[in-house]
Amino acid sequence: MSEESAVVQVAVPRPLRRLFDYAAPRPAPPVGARVRVPFASARTVGVVAGHKSGSRHSLKAVLNVLDTEPFLPPDLVELAGWLAAYYHHPIGEVVSTMLPAKARRGAPARQVQATMWRPCDAAPADLARAPRQREVHERLRALGGALDSELRAVGLARRALVALEAKRLVRRVAVAAEPAVVNASPHEPSAEQAAAVAAIAATLNGRAVHLLDGVTGSGKTEVYLRVIAEVLRAGRQALVLVPEIALTPQTVARFSERFGAVATLHSAATDAQRFDAWLKCRDGTHRVLIGTRSAALAPFAALGVIVVDEEHDGSFKQTEGLPYSARDVAVKRGQMLSIPVVLGSATPSLASLENARAKRYRRLRLTARVGGATLPAFHVVDIRAARLDRGLSPALQDAIAKHLAAGNQVLVFINRRGYAPVLLCSRCAWRARCARCDVHLTFHTSPRQLRCHHCGAWRAPPQRCPSCVDGELALVGSGTQRVEEALRERHPDTPIYRVDSDTTRSVRRLAAELDAVHAGAPAILVGTQMLAKGHHLPGVTLVAVMDADSGFLAADFRAPERAAQLIVQVAGRAGRAQRPGEVLIQSFDPDNANLRALIRFGYHGFIATERAARAAAGMPPFAALALVRARSKSAPAAQAMLAQAADILAQDEAVETLGPAPAPVARRADLHRWQLLALGRRPRLHRALARLADTDPQVPAVSWAIDVDPIDAL
Repeated sequence: MSEESAVVQVAVPRPLRRLFDYAAPRPAPPVGARVRVPFASARTVGVVAGHKSGSRHSLKAVLNVLDTEPFLPPDLVELAGWLAAYYHHPIGEVVSTMLPAKARRGAPARQVQATMWRPCDAAPADLARAPRQREVHERLRALGGALDSELRAVGLARRALVALEAKRLVRRVAVAAEPAVVNASPHEPSAEQAAAVAAIAATLNGRAVHLLDGVTGSGKTEVYLRVIAEVLRAGRQALVLVPEIALTPQTVARFSERFGAVATLHSAATDAQRFDAWLKCRDGTHRVLIGTRSAALAPFAALGVIVVDEEHDGSFKQTEGLPYSARDVAVKRGQMLSIPVVLGSATPSLASLENARAKRYRRLRLTARVGGATLPAFHVVDIRAARLDRGLSPALQDAIAKHLAAGNQVLVFINRRGYAPVLLCSRCAWRARCARCDVHLTFHTSPRQLRCHHCGAWRAPPQRCPSCVDGELALVGSGTQRVEEALRERHPDTPIYRVDSDTTRSVRRLAAELDAVHAGAPAILVGTQMLAKGHHLPGVTLVAVMDADSGFLAADFRAPERAAQLIVQVAGRAGRAQRPGEVLIQSFDPDNANLRALIRFGYHGFIATERAARAAAGMPPFAALALVRARSKSAPAAQAMLAQAADILAQDEAVETLGPAPAPVARRADLHRWQLLALGRRPRLHRALARLADTDPQVPAVSWAIDVDPIDAL
């Protein structure tokens, strides 16, 4: 090795649990810099994770140094090491997950000059013949402004804004010229809100985790806003994590009103937008970032607080690739940076409540709704003998008609998209199944097709039974499309809005529909869990839960907790203004103990009984859990690999293993999926998992991974 070169340790984006040494020119690129290196027969972009004075091996040389300064800040390099160790995941893949797609391809760290659209003071011209422009102008005035790169996130059309600019009704300004904005709140805080803000603000210069446990409609967002205002006044940045992209437009609007420009980071953004937002957060240009799961890994120049809204939500857990929990990463970042983390929810997870019980988190309560609104009344509708019309019972139909006649709005919740989950033959019982997955195909009417919700495959529905030919094909069960159809037939003059992952691919459409709902006229919303999370719908007085049984009766030990959270969250959309709310829960099992506990004692009464059951069974959060997952085109090969893993884990008698067994969906996209469950005290379990990772059992044509703290165990 030449005296003119040094040795750098590079995290290479490959599924290998080690760093690789390369010869690099002097001065060596700093830790956190990207370098292009040869690997096997290819070239790839890696990140420098360390330096060495020499090596006893003959080394390949770094091809290009892409950054003379650290591209990945030191705290994220440290976080990458923790992620690799805690989740037992290859360090190169961890670092690759942290980088935006353009950064992984070696794009230069060059920011785009950000611009913001602002409404002008001039009175609007006659826009009667331009309804789209009028709608965009009104929305921009309500927001106070919007970043050009975030127009889609807030439901604004650039073409309409350009036309309004020509009419001098809006203007574009450089963000750099915009001073930091902290507008005064239009609301007086309640005593509970003020106490929560004071408690969090007292920890702005040190590490702390606050569990903000507030009933739906209690004003948790106002607490976030006031805490972030204090952070911005101190010249620091704030990160707000939300579980779904569907929540981003209204959250951005609320935060923009208070702070001016805010940035977003989510899957709907382009690679260029994500890269630019990432760089501007790293360099301190963006003061407030609102994002979904991946934003937990974004860099900051001076981060001052992290807020995790709806902390209980399962979508904060990544299930493919690096299986991290954004909530847990947020807590770890808060510890590393000595800043407070706020976990907010009306239905806190049992894990977070247990951390509060153990004094690791400070629990702050908001027990009353703002403005004097009351919590809705719950009623269970026994549908065992009812004649259902596409899933709707007569009692529910009567209640919907009553609330609409009173000038109110109704939310119908069914956590299943599509038209019907099963297409079967009434004669031979043939069922439409996916050719690549062990699941039924869901029938959709728009477009008319059979679709797999696991691998995305689709095909046209058959005209006759492919098995017996003569049997009549029937649709069984209901999804959002079928419920929407039934409601349109009964209420042809009432606007009906369907909100599920099929309709929310257009953020602009979702924002426009929510704006229409907020206008307050009678309307019906039909949707999945996307409607349960954080939406403020003041006109809704009736919430109907169509299928409460599936969650309480599922095999996974977390299923009752998730079902209770979902029911309480969606119920919380009712009665948020001055009009009282009502919740009807349809059930084929109205005497279910979990359902009765939830109705009678509320969420915290339910969670107390659930805690006792978990403790007795020795399940999380009273033990640590991990899954070892294997995938292969050969089921015996996947099973054999996990049998080896079980032998390795069983070397520690304190670690209990269950399996190997087929995954709940045993075949997905033509790959057989098996899993092994490992349970034990956290230190012992992690030592056993580290031994498994170091041993790295190999079975031909099998890929495997460790999932620590899995969100779905069965």
